[in-house]
Order: sequence, then structure tokens, then C-alpha cells
Amino acid sequence: MPELPEVEVVRAGLERHVSGATIAAVDVLHERPVRRHPGGPLGFAAALTGRRIDGARRRGKYLWLPLDDGNAILGHLGMSGQMLVQPVDTPAERHLRVRFALTGTEHGRELRFVDQRMFGGLSVSLGGAELPPEIAHIARDPLDPEFDDDAFVARLRKRTSGVKRLLLDQGLISGVGNIYADEALWRAGLHGERPGDRLTRGQAVALLGHARDVMTAALAQGGTSFDALYVNVNGESGYFDRSLHAYGREDEPCDRCGTTIRRVAFMNRSSYFCPRCQPVPRRRRG
Repeated sequence: MPELPEVEVVRAGLERHVSGATIAAVDVLHERPVRRHPGGPLGFAAALTGRRIDGARRRGKYLWLPLDDGNAILGHLGMSGQMLVQPVDTPAERHLRVRFALTGTEHGRELRFVDQRMFGGLSVSLGGAELPPEIAHIARDPLDPEFDDDAFVARLRKRTSGVKRLLLDQGLISGVGNIYADEALWRAGLHGERPGDRLTRGQAVALLGHARDVMTAALAQGGTSFDALYVNVNGESGYFDRSLHAYGREDEPCDRCGTTIRRVAFMNRSSYFCPRCQPVPRRRRG
């Protein structure tokens, strides 16, 4: 699944290529991606035709395009969604779901939503240009300039859940997905099952710093590219997977101590860690 750096790369591309463009027409090729829009495909198209795109914004892993009428196109990439900006004469992608014809863009381009697995989606957020109400409950992410470090650390240290589960809690901190949680925990030398309330303040502060650093580094390289489905708006994959220390490295030596990296099941996915650098926490005494 695309994570925060990948989504930010897409947002920046949309900001650069479609901001200021007017939506001349909308063609919904499959109704599932717009299933959350109450008016269905026809209502979705009618609400957007003739509207000007005034930018591209993000909260966690959600994207939205503010419109000139105060509404917004709200989107989530899901497992395999792509937002591509293509010349109008480019052949349709195999899994093209929604096509936006644009005017006012260089060389006549169009915006395409491509999604093989169709877990992602688009909708019109009424009054959502500034912040769609549908995602107002989602916490800010570590790359947001208004993220409150002290408040996050205080809340983290009051929770009894394992710290990795807390890093994935979108009500506590957004945008930290499975890959970057494992990388931040490896850098911090913490096991994902260590309860939040058993972290010192220094450990919590350091963990947040590592999460921010690893996502900033991934952003600089365009994100990860484990899944060939992930590309930015120009169809280019990221390369941060070459810099990972834990995630996806089962049975490989730890870059820090040489111990074999292990993989364990976690919330219907996997966690990767070094058993020496990130020792399993002791159980609480009864």
C-alpha cells in the first residue's frame, strides 16, 4: 500500500501538473471507485464538470483537490491506486477507472485514476476545499509543520498497546504505515510489542524523530517501490526500498549487529525486526 512519502510525491506532482486546470469532462469507466459519492457516477461527473482545480493537499494518506466552488475531490489510493497525468492521446491503461479531461494544462493533458484492486476511491467532499469533513478526525502526520510533538509523545506514553500498533493508529499519528513503522522501530532499537506506557520520554521522542527521518529520506527518493503498481503521476517508481534496514529483509543480516532479521505476523501483515537490537519486551508482572 502506498504510504505517506508515496502519497506526498503524488500530491506534489498533482500540485505541479493540474493546479489551475479546469475539468472539462469526467468519464467514470467503473462505478466502484466512486461508490462513496451519494450521487453515483452521473452525480460525480456532474458535480465536477466545469470546476477549476485550485491545488492539491494531503492529510495522512488521503489526497484532496480543492475546487473553485469550495468543494473538493477527495481521494485515497488504497492498495493499488494511481493518479496519472497523461497526454490525451496516450492509450488507456488496463485498469483505468476514471478519466478527467482538463483544459488549461500544457500540451492538453488529462488526469487518470487507475486502480487494479479497486480498494481506493474518489468522492466529492462538500465544503471540503480547506479540509474535507470526512477526514477531519485523522491526526496530522510527522511531516506536517503543525504536528504537535509534545502532545503526541504524551499520548503515546499513556497507551498500553504495543508501540507499533500505536504508530499505525491514524487517530494518534497519521501516515506511518507498516514499512516506515518497522524502519523507525529498527532505528530506535525498540520492539514493536513494547507498550507505549513503558517507553521513557526520551525513547518516545527519539522514535518520533526516527519516523520523521525515515519518511523524509523516502520522500527525497520518491518513496518505496516494492509493488510495481506504485508510481508517481509521471509513472516513475521510487527507490527507497534499496535503503531499508528491516522491512522485507527476513533472513538477512542486520546492518547494525549482523544478527538475522526475523519476520513475524502482525495484524494480517508482517513485522520485521532484529532480535538482538530490538529485544522482545518482558511480560508485565501480574
